[in-house]
Amino acid sequence: MGEYHHNIDDKNRLTIPSKFRYELGEKFIVTRGLDGCLFVYPINEWNKIIEKLQTLPFTKKDARAFLRFFLSGATECEFDRQGRINISAPLADYAGLKKECIVIGVNDRIEIWSKESWEQVLTLNQDNLSDIAENLFESNIGV
Repeated sequence: MGEYHHNIDDKNRLTIPSKFRYELGEKFIVTRGLDGCLFVYPINEWNKIIEKLQTLPFTKKDARAFLRFFLSGATECEFDRQGRINISAPLADYAGLKKECIVIGVNDRIEIWSKESWEQVLTLNQDNLSDIAENLFESNIGV
């Protein structure tokens, strides 16, 4: 959980908050996420996703397209001594990471957003959050 603001430097290095570093462990996976952000997974969570992806039928066009998108950018990363990760140029370009980045905790993963994209997502969804919650949760769950 949480939202943190950090700048990415000229060498595509981004500081990850210490809370998240502990949860990610020594090595972890960074890949293209949905909605224009990057997904960062601890190895154990990544392995669960891979198991699910292996059940997708390769004969289905949508399955092939998703696997190519999601797995082709996947990179194993580790932290440097300053708690930074090096984001590959293709991943940084995909997410539009230029200066200020937003690092958020989302359940089993971390997401990395450009400031502009994150603000756009918040703006687009803020008026619809009640409807989104109603559609996702049963009325007996007090969210």
